[in-house]
Amino acid sequence: METLFYLFITVIKIVLIVVPLLLCVAYLTYAERKIIGYMQVRIGPNRVNFSAIPGLRKIRGFGQPIADALKLMFKEIIIPTNTDRFLFVIAPMLVMAPAIA
Repeated sequence: METLFYLFITVIKIVLIVVPLLLCVAYLTYAERKIIGYMQVRIGPNRVNFSAIPGLRKIRGFGQPIADALKLMFKEIIIPTNTDRFLFVIAPMLVMAPAIA
């Protein structure tokens, strides 16, 4: 029971560190895209908004990081026909493992 408690506390600590970090990265990317959009005189991430929520209608582009995350999660994986399927799928993991370690 004591081990389960320590595991629970550890998971809570990880979540308390990772979630704010991910949110900071997402909204710093949003700010960068918005600034670059103004510098290039084009409409960047200014179109996505929470128009269904009355208090957030004035904040244009606030939902852009959420829209980007959803797009990446549901994106189709295209595997070329004449490739080794296993190697094609596992290659990004093989490249990232040493960097993360």
